[in-house]
Amino acid sequence: MTDRTPKDAHDMTANELRSRIVTLAFDGDERQFIAFYRKLQQGLPEGTGIVLRGSVVTNKRHEDGGAFDSLGKSTSDLDVTLVGSKVMEAWTPEAYYIPSLHTKPLCDKDPDIAPALNPLRESLQKLVGRPVNFQATSSLVLYGRDVLFGEPYYVVVEPGADA
Repeated sequence: MTDRTPKDAHDMTANELRSRIVTLAFDGDERQFIAFYRKLQQGLPEGTGIVLRGSVVTNKRHEDGGAFDSLGKSTSDLDVTLVGSKVMEAWTPEAYYIPSLHTKPLCDKDPDIAPALNPLRESLQKLVGRPVNFQATSSLVLYGRDVLFGEPYYVVVEPGADA
């Protein structure tokens, strides 16, 4: 008998995490994943790191503990964390949890908190056929969330020196 419990993201290699992400969010289509992150990278300031977090990494929904897309095809969102000080400048001053270090999420509910990035976010949603959320943070906060709160992540593009 096989254990069907999702493997803990902290126990997975980078290749295993990437495979999970491609399978869950991109229907196993590596080309769509590459198109997604290239489009994202082209629309961001140079040196911005791109990280995926949340249920696409853990295969466990925060809200109810269910699996990614357990509520139906394309119902789970992609939580994209953008790492770097330049990209954080796109958020309005009141859209920070921690000033200059960690923003609130740019999403359908709050599309005006980073107006210059919202068209890119919306175009990515059309590309992948699911909700996409952006949040910007510093490398320090990203690392702290993993170590202190056990929130794993997958680095798609390494951040530049200013992160």
